[in-house]
Amino acid sequence: MRGPENKQDKLFSYVSQEDRIPQNHPMRKMRELIDPILQKMSPQFEKMYAETGRPSIPPEYLLRASLDQLNQIIIPHLKS
Repeated sequence: MRGPENKQDKLFSYVSQEDRIPQNHPMRKMRELIDPILQKMSPQFEKMYAETGRPSIPPEYLLRASLDQLNQIIIPHLKS
């Protein structure tokens, strides 16, 4: 079963994630590009998951995390 994409902005902090990330951070631009693509892929993701069972981590979260890891590796190399 595919889990929902729930944002937990206020789980352990009184400052939102949006306020913590600088406006010129590269991940903001990446997210602008990636989110519409993941939204288009959502119906395909939905077909891959069972109707019943324990909800999984949404594939969008996993793909964003993988891209973030790549970004953390690539950007420092571009700066040097």
